[in-house]
Amino acid sequence: HVLTKKGKGYKIAEENPDKFHATAPFDINTGKSKVKKSADYSKVFGEKLVKLAKKNEKIVAITASMKDGTGLTKFKEEFPNRFFDIGIAEQHAITLAAGMAKEGIIPVVPIYSSFYQRAYDQVIHDVAIQNLPVIMCVDRAGLVGQDGETHQGTLDLAFFRLVPNLTIMAPMDFKELEDMLEFAVTLNKPVIIRYPRGGEGKTKINSHEEIKLGKAQILEKGADLTIVAIGKMVAKAQNIAEILESKGIDAEVINARFIKPLDKETIIKSIEKTENVITIEDGTIEGGLGTVIEELILEENLKNVKFKKFGYPDRFIKHGKTEEIEDIFGLTEKNIVEYVEKCNEKVVDRVNALVIQ
Repeated sequence: HVLTKKGKGYKIAEENPDKFHATAPFDINTGKSKVKKSADYSKVFGEKLVKLAKKNEKIVAITASMKDGTGLTKFKEEFPNRFFDIGIAEQHAITLAAGMAKEGIIPVVPIYSSFYQRAYDQVIHDVAIQNLPVIMCVDRAGLVGQDGETHQGTLDLAFFRLVPNLTIMAPMDFKELEDMLEFAVTLNKPVIIRYPRGGEGKTKINSHEEIKLGKAQILEKGADLTIVAIGKMVAKAQNIAEILESKGIDAEVINARFIKPLDKETIIKSIEKTENVITIEDGTIEGGLGTVIEELILEENLKNVKFKKFGYPDRFIKHGKTEEIEDIFGLTEKNIVEYVEKCNEKVVDRVNALVIQ
């Protein structure tokens, strides 16, 4: 056994090991950050969980030695007897949660996406097979920027989708994360809620529809193209639709919300109308949202549908800034708009040719 001491020789770090797990520039004399911290998904999650726990004493929180990183600092302060830090042992976190759920407790377990890989067996055998109501929050889903290749959270949608009994959802913004947490507490099923690192994209909506199991939300109506997006990519989808509108292309934007169960009815109806669909996700295109829609088109035998999925390829994504990586893999608004325009030009050319004949 090796006992490590973070920040050895620097007293401020020794006394605040969680805070100095990873830091922005800080004053070496005081230890205070020089960067003003803005709201992020982890913070919003933690604050909402405290509010829910005040109303429901059955709610507990479990962390695998990432209290600060997953937003549970305030929860520990408010409910020390309902907070469990089990150390760097994600497998045990899920097994412990399963045992608690079996006894009527509502365990909430936020773990980084890439670290959930360690507990995949426990998610399947201890939670899903027994259909136990454990709320598994997948923090740092999608790209994590400069945390590096080992921390990229691009695989979770695909590997969780394969597991029976799981309900899988992803919020488009902070408000929807709060709504999904509130919904999950009442669902009495195993739940996955995935959300990215950092702040929210600015979605353009008048109101958030109530969260209903397996129900998507149509944010923009259109006749030429269906855009199905999930999580942080919904804001990007709305921006793309706005750009396309200025170019005479009428796009319908669907916030999938759930990848399992999928809102097949809403999506099929839209695809039948537009016969042209793209999917946008911040995960691998192998097995994620794009694959789900691809399977739906084949299962429903939808004819003459143009289809393209935007996501990350079947490879491990290297270290780099999120914006740079999105550009490399064609996930910027510019890249996607250019693709749609080219497809639209082909359709116009084909129609014109038929008219001339």
